[in-house]
Amino acid sequence: MSQPLLLTERLTKNYGSFRALADLNLSVSPGEVVGLLGPNGSGKSTALRLLLGFLRPTSGRAAIGGFDCWRQSVEARKRVAYLPGELRLYDTMTGRRLVTFLAKLRGDAPGPEVDALAKRLDIDIDRPLTHLSSGMKRKVALLAVLVPKVPLIILDEPTNTLDPTMRDELIDQLRAARGRGQAVLFSSHVLQEVEAVCDRVVVLRRGELVHVQEMSELREGRAVSARLVGPPPTAGPDGSPLAPDAVAGGRLRLTFRGPLPALLDWLARQPLADLVVEAPGLTPIYKKFHG
Repeated sequence: MSQPLLLTERLTKNYGSFRALADLNLSVSPGEVVGLLGPNGSGKSTALRLLLGFLRPTSGRAAIGGFDCWRQSVEARKRVAYLPGELRLYDTMTGRRLVTFLAKLRGDAPGPEVDALAKRLDIDIDRPLTHLSSGMKRKVALLAVLVPKVPLIILDEPTNTLDPTMRDELIDQLRAARGRGQAVLFSSHVLQEVEAVCDRVVVLRRGELVHVQEMSELREGRAVSARLVGPPPTAGPDGSPLAPDAVAGGRLRLTFRGPLPALLDWLARQPLADLVVEAPGLTPIYKKFHG
């Protein structure tokens, strides 16, 4: 793996006696999409604000492209495009003027990609923002974030107020950014979005990192749920004893990681009345820490 573009080391933020973020160690490499999971109050927004230099860490450090996010915040932010969870836009501007204004702050001049992306997002960027709905404003903000080809994109709940079609379009755009070598860090409450695009997921709870999940490992597994009409099996598809809670109330539930033919062959020999085999997804992991 390449050198991390974003790196935090024991990053901590206290508000008086309240610890909002504790000893966060996190890295994001170029061409990697990382998801931040956790309910409100878990430390996600605090972590993002520390990365952007909006907050001074109590201890530890964060760096983007080798630049300290607090002491060298201007240099660090030059390498970031950021979408906040709560938008505050210049409503008197049109979408085009806003995108151009923000690009010029970076020393860039947006080209024809603005109109091409605006078409994909289905927005009229020549209308004043004050005439747009909250969903349309969100799409204009996404446009302003996706146009610059900066090394790192940071998104805080990016699909708020977006309809399902536009959520799918955003996922496609994040995949395209990854293909260009850009890194993406985003928080979301929608597990399906995280599953669809992330390479790695970080779970926060009460300000602490409690789990890191490589999505490639998760996608290799199969969650099995079946109703039994005969004696339950004592061993699983790999020959090892089943967990004590694998069979309850006449139902079999297990997660299998291995070749699919071996699983199907084992299932064919079981007394099943119905069967569901699917990718396990993030839901069981999330509920383990945030039931």
